[in-house]
Amino acid sequence: MSYIDEKETALLVLAFPQLKDADRLWIDSFRKAHDPLFYGIVEPHFTIVFPTFGISTEDFICEVKDKIHNAAAFQFIIRCALMNHDRLSEYNHVFLSPDEGNSHFVQLHDRLYSGILGKTLRLDVDFCSHIGIGSDKDPEACKALVDEVNAQNIRIKGSVPALDIVSYGDMKLEVIERVFLK
Repeated sequence: MSYIDEKETALLVLAFPQLKDADRLWIDSFRKAHDPLFYGIVEPHFTIVFPTFGISTEDFICEVKDKIHNAAAFQFIIRCALMNHDRLSEYNHVFLSPDEGNSHFVQLHDRLYSGILGKTLRLDVDFCSHIGIGSDKDPEACKALVDEVNAQNIRIKGSVPALDIVSYGDMKLEVIERVFLK
């Protein structure tokens, strides 16, 4: 169901946010109902480095650690959902996107792609920091979900204390190493 090549294992960097229990339960419930692609495979997260191929696990880990060795933990606040059309698949997505703390995600993303990972950066795909909570091939269905979320006047406050280096393949995600931010 994913647009990621399931025959080859990808390496990624994810930020699993710390959230209040009530916010986490709301996100999980929404994802269970509306995220057929990734619910049950990966917990709510922000993707900082997207699926990467052609770099050894050891080199990937060293590069990530080198690029974020002085990065600080940070907080964010999400107040709205937005819709995104996936250029790499037939799906449209519902994203929770931070309006406070967004620059931290962008700066981490840019730092990590400034070295050897730069050759894997997809310049044809926009970077938008987000927690994915829904997917559908029908854009009108996704728009209705975005409107439903935004009518609730959500306020989700969280923090990012660490980044996780993960592998993904065969519909399974495995955390290789957690790197705590300062």
